[in-house]
Parts: sequence; C-alpha cells; structure tokens
Amino acid sequence: MKNIIFFVASLMIAITSTQAAQLYRWVDDKGNVEWRDTPPPPTAKKIETRTINPGTASTSDQPYSVQLAVKNFPVTLWTTDCGEACTRAREHLARRGVPHTIKNPQADFELFKKTAGGTEVPFLQVGNSKIKGYQEPAYDDALDFAGYPKTALVPMKPQPIPAVPAPKPAADDTRPADSAAAQAPVTPAQPPGAATVPTIR
Repeated sequence: MKNIIFFVASLMIAITSTQAAQLYRWVDDKGNVEWRDTPPPPTAKKIETRTINPGTASTSDQPYSVQLAVKNFPVTLWTTDCGEACTRAREHLARRGVPHTIKNPQADFELFKKTAGGTEVPFLQVGNSKIKGYQEPAYDDALDFAGYPKTALVPMKPQPIPAVPAPKPAADDTRPADSAAAQAPVTPAQPPGAATVPTIR
C-alpha cells in the first residue's frame, strides 16, 4: 500500500513539475532544519514538502528563515526605467529570490525624496539599511545580514516597474523660460550606478 501511495505521489510531482517547483523541509541527524529543492537524504526525519509556483515570491511559500527576514527586514526597491543600473538592481533581487516591493518614485516624488534623501535611483531599502545606486557588494551585504537566501530556491523574473499616470499640465504656468532655468535645482554628485529621477510637476 505504501508503495502505491509513493508511486502516485511521485507521478503527481512529475506531472506538475513543469508548472510548479517542489520544496522539501526536513530535520537532519543533528537536529538542524533543512530547506532544499532536492529530495532529503535517507536519514532525514520529519519530512515535509511544499509546492511553489515558479516566478513568484509569495512569502507564505518561503522557508521560515525567509519569512522571518521579510518580517524584520522588509525590502523595497525604488526604481524607474533608468537603464542598466535599475535593470541590474531588479535582476539582483530576482536572482536571490528576495520577496520585495517595487515602487516608482514618480508616483509620490516628495515621499521618495524624503525617504531617500535625494533623487537618485535605484534606491534600495533593506530594513533600516539604505543604498543609493546599484552596488552589488552593498546589496549582498545588506541581504546577507537580513538572512535572505543567496540564490532563489525557485527561478524568479524581475518584477515590473509600476506605471505612473501622466501628469496633468499646469493650468497657468506663465513663468519665463529664463526664470524657470534659474530656479532649477542643482543635481548633486551621484553615487555609483545611480541616475536622477526627473522632477514631475
């Protein structure tokens, strides 16, 4: 009977393997809890399995250690379509399988400036850590400290950048061009791998 159950379970896993990934949890001979995407060894105890849909980073599907990291060190990436730096920042989080929130600074520019202390993107928040620009070692240091996995257990795709409605034209903007240029802010020096978010009126 057990062989039949095992065969049916194996068959179900094979059928759904193209649509979902299998995650295994077990306790090793030293009492340590392990999470892997490969079957446990014969000596494993208290084996559990979970099915995870590919391309997602649902917190409920993640190991407890990742859920704890999300709770204590939530990750937010402020980014626009700023080119290579922003693309690599999004790919970095996807590569590591980090559940995160993507925010477009242009949706609330004042909040972004207050949060980031500037206008450079990408801007990453890992708990209280703040990183301007895309700096691979700094990203890894912050994510490692928070307890996020070094590689994704399930392949993920970079999250899309939220769209922002087109700004409404000003009703009466009669400022002379020279005056507008005189009041334009001076762009500060940018950190490595950063671009400036254009000001939206």
